[in-house]
Amino acid sequence: MSTKLLLCDCAGSQGIDADTIATACDVACSKVHTALCTRELEAAAVALQDGSTIIACGQEQEVFQALAEEVNADVPGFVDLRDRAGWSDQGADAAPKMAALAAEALLPQPITPSVDVFSEGTCLIVGPGDVAFALADRLADTLAVTVLVTDQSEPMSRAYDVVRGRVAALAGALGGFTLRLNAFQQLEPGGRGSFTWTEARDKAQSACDIVLDLTGDTPLVQAPAKREGYLRADPKDAVSVERLAFEAAQLIGTFEKPLYVRMEETLCAHSRAEQVACTNCLNICPTGAITSAGEHVEIDPMICAGCGSCAAVCPSTAITYEDPPVSALLSRMHILARTFRRAGGTAPRLLVHDAYGTELIRLAARFGRGLPADVIPLELSVISGFGHAEMLAGLAHGFARVDVLLAPTTERDALDREVALAQAIAGPDALGVLDEADPDALSDILYGQQVPPPLTDPVLPLGNRRQIARLAAQALNPQADAPLPLPENAPYGAVAVDTDACTLCLSCVSLCPSGALIDNPDKPQLNFQQDACLQCGLCKGICPEDAITLVPQLDLSDAALSQQVLNEEEPFACIECGALFGVKSTVERIMEKLAGTHPMFATSDKARMIQMCDNCRVNAQFQQQDNPFQSNPKPRVVTTDDYFSKRKDH
Repeated sequence: MSTKLLLCDCAGSQGIDADTIATACDVACSKVHTALCTRELEAAAVALQDGSTIIACGQEQEVFQALAEEVNADVPGFVDLRDRAGWSDQGADAAPKMAALAAEALLPQPITPSVDVFSEGTCLIVGPGDVAFALADRLADTLAVTVLVTDQSEPMSRAYDVVRGRVAALAGALGGFTLRLNAFQQLEPGGRGSFTWTEARDKAQSACDIVLDLTGDTPLVQAPAKREGYLRADPKDAVSVERLAFEAAQLIGTFEKPLYVRMEETLCAHSRAEQVACTNCLNICPTGAITSAGEHVEIDPMICAGCGSCAAVCPSTAITYEDPPVSALLSRMHILARTFRRAGGTAPRLLVHDAYGTELIRLAARFGRGLPADVIPLELSVISGFGHAEMLAGLAHGFARVDVLLAPTTERDALDREVALAQAIAGPDALGVLDEADPDALSDILYGQQVPPPLTDPVLPLGNRRQIARLAAQALNPQADAPLPLPENAPYGAVAVDTDACTLCLSCVSLCPSGALIDNPDKPQLNFQQDACLQCGLCKGICPEDAITLVPQLDLSDAALSQQVLNEEEPFACIECGALFGVKSTVERIMEKLAGTHPMFATSDKARMIQMCDNCRVNAQFQQQDNPFQSNPKPRVVTTDDYFSKRKDH
């Protein structure tokens, strides 16, 4: 069933070219209504009953959703053309942008995978008695409350459990918190007078579904605002404590937890043979959801808050973001740029933002100049995971410039790093970050930007993040005749080998997690494929001669896809059989240092073994009197003649 787009000029406050939108988007459009949410609501009801519908209104979504329920129709989709395009100083020229936004709204969006989280309402309140007991009295009828009192206060109610102690460690999230408690004491309910307490003990363990922190001290977990099920308030702020009580009472039942990221352990370059290499995700994760697990990392999906920073900085694509996946994001950028051009536009700009940016754009449109007609907004749930590959892909799709609009809560560490990397590849004029909280100032910045020309022939980069970045970089640098220098810690580059120091021990080859360093089974040779190098530093750290240096760069030529020789030497020929083995210079160096001086090689016969291949060396050792492989002689096999001989003797 085809989808119909319902258009409305919002009381004549914007101009809408229905024909341009219909042609560029290949979609059926209604006539341009003027009061679709009020006087013409009946027309909306008829359209909803006719089939799949998208309504070009972002403000009155609740009205149309209620209407759909009333007429027993499917819930419609929505696209905001007014605030993002029509209400603008350049609104008369915004037809290409409106068409692009409408085309994006028609794209089906993938569903983020999720898992169910169960909370039975087991609640731990931590804090001083005067506040904690009052809150426990409020929640005892709703939640299974235990108070961990941090002072010497005595409870007056037995409607909930009370213990004393100190939280030494807290792990987990909603529905699965685990605690380790020190100085733990349980209340003894019997007897007259004040309650008595058990003897204090350390390392007590417990579990709960919800934690309410009223200590007012350092939070018990990293990024407390992002930890589901962990609620904290200033014990001196009565309003905050009241709000906390309300929020806690809602945390009973089954909840859907999105699985924001996917981990492919075999691609992870965290470590090999207990030698630590890449720690990008460990260093960048704000919630502590990522931990080392040997040669790879592990991500706790219950703690992960979905910022996407780990996926943005992962050099091997072992971590991929799923909300949305990169393929879905690229599809949105592609349809926006393509439709803008089909509708007559020439040089679109992309403005990436989150819900905070949406509100900023709305305010700029309602009370100010709005967005320029060539600035296409792209809303994401979070922008901290919008990495260099996505930025370069936007330019490759034909956007003249890509800007990321920050929010006060944006995790900036990964984003700043990714912007610097993308600028090194595409140039500083094509990418930027906007940190602006004033709607009018945002409009002024966008209207005043110098816009570079977009790609004449846009491309469609596909694959994983590394492949997308390479394809986009090639399109953006068609005349590059030398590798592009990149910032330190970039995930692309070469390794430089000091051939005078390198002994071709090939330790680097055995530990390289991506297979960028390769040996040659036929002769002593160290080969390198630059396209596969992650710049993780494992080869540099393991090299016993300190012969390796990392060179962050991006070689866009075909040479980066093939092997090149970094170091090679002549093999040594076995003095017994002539078989080639080892490295000639290394064998000669060993002979020079050990022959005639080391006790084990004091004789020429011993020293000769250094010059033998494995097979000849073993044969020579078997023939020596002090053969290390020799054992006691085997006993002679007893035969029938031996038994006859013994009988004759008797």
